[in-house]
Order: sequence, then C-alpha cells, then structure tokens
Amino acid sequence: MYYVLLTLGVFVLILVISGIKIVPQSQAWVVERFGGYRATLDVGFHFLLPFIDRVVKKASLKENLFDYPPQPVITKDNVTLDIDTVVFYQIADAKLYTYGAEDPRKAIAALSLTSLRNLIGEFELDETLSSRDTINSKLRSILDDATDAWGIKVNRVEVKNIAPPASVAVAMEMQMTAEREKRAAILAADGKKQSAILEAEGIKQATILQAEAKKEAAIQEAEGQAQAIMSIQKATADGLEMIKQAVGAEGAIKLKSFEALEKVADGQSTKIIIPSDLQNLASVVASVATLTKS
Repeated sequence: MYYVLLTLGVFVLILVISGIKIVPQSQAWVVERFGGYRATLDVGFHFLLPFIDRVVKKASLKENLFDYPPQPVITKDNVTLDIDTVVFYQIADAKLYTYGAEDPRKAIAALSLTSLRNLIGEFELDETLSSRDTINSKLRSILDDATDAWGIKVNRVEVKNIAPPASVAVAMEMQMTAEREKRAAILAADGKKQSAILEAEGIKQATILQAEAKKEAAIQEAEGQAQAIMSIQKATADGLEMIKQAVGAEGAIKLKSFEALEKVADGQSTKIIIPSDLQNLASVVASVATLTKS
C-alpha cells in the first residue's frame, strides 16, 4: 500500500510539473482545450491542465523577414523585369496567425507576387526605375491590409533589385551616355555664354569709366578756364579802378575807347588818327602803370 501511494504521489507531482508553463519574452502561446481555442498565453508563469490543455502554436512576436527570389514582372510598356523584394513583418495576433492561414509565409509570398505584378503593370520602365519609394509604399499598404485577417502586421517592403533585360540595359547605358554628353555640352555652352557676358560687361564698364574720366577732365579744364577768366576780369577791374581813381571816370571811359581803337588798328593797312586828348591820357596811363609796377 505504501508503494502504491508513493507511486501515485510521484505521478501527480509529474502531472503538476508538466502543467507548469513559462512563456519567454517576445513569444505568445496559443492553447487549445479538447481541440478548441482556449487562450493565448503571454510572457510569464502559467498552469495548464495535463491531457486537457495543449499548446498548439508558439508564435514569435519579433520582427521577421521574408526574402523572395527575383520574380518576372511586365511593365506597362511591355518590358519584362526581374524584381526581388524583402518583406518585414510581425505577428500582431497569435490566434489569427494560428487559425487564419494554413501557411502564412506562403500566403504572403503569393500575395506579394500578384500585388507586385499588378502594381508594376501600371508603370512604364522609366517610372519603375525611378519610383522605388512609391512601389515600396503601395505594396506595403496592400500587404498590410490583406494580412490583417492572418494576424500579421507588415512593417516595410523593400525592392532590393530591378534587373531589366540585357538589350534594354545596353540601350539604357547608351541613353545615359548621350544624356551626360548633352549635359556636358550645355554646361560648356553656358560657360562660354557667361564668359562672353562678363567680357562685354568689362568692356562696358571700361568705356563708362573712360567717359567719366574725360567728362571729369573737361569739367576741371572748364573750371580752370573760368578761374583764369575771373582772374583776368578781376585784374582788369582793379586796373580800371586805379585808373578811375587816378584820372577820374571820364578818363577811364576815354581809355576804354583807346583800347577799342587799338583792336581796330590790328591790321597793317589801317590808318587811325588818335585825338590829342587820348594821347595825353595814354601817357598818364603809362605813368600809372609804371607806378603800379614799382
């Protein structure tokens, strides 16, 4: 009887120990009871009834990836491309992931391929090569919406490589070479244009500066002549004032008449008869001039 009880006790202890479950971090366990869904166990300590409760799925909640091999797709302008993509996904609901699809990875692969073909069919070759971000965004949105029923969250979709046929690649290389040569020719023409503009601008500025210099010189010369004329006129006025003081106003008038006669007589065949009073006045002026010089 003692051994029977001991054996029974050991058996019960084994059952209790077998019912203890510890779920590690970043995992979720799906438990069934009598073949039906019972609960989803999160991280920590749990106890299951032996032979009644059963763990049917241990789902990792870490981000995972699925790298697809290159797939042939046809663009809108009927060019066949080999495109390989990488899908980064995460299990958001362990229950839906367990019961939503028979093989979620295969389902994602098939959905990704069909969606990629439909999406690339809307783009031409040049658009496909230059619109990777757009393709990634649209494909991620399509896959994320479709996989909600499978308990999967699609975080990112990345197009790794787009490989055109060899003939298309050669044509693209030739086109790129022609574009580079075209840009180089445009840059050279722009450089010559800018050089000509700068040269013309320099000539213009030099001409303007020369004109300004001539203008300034003419102004300075005119001012000098004006100063000389003013000096002559002032000297003449001072002389007249001295003569006026010496011989009076009437004598000054007669002297001006004498100067007029002198200008009239500026010819070899001209005879001028000078009145005696002007001759006397001339001698007076000579005397004044002598006194002034001394």
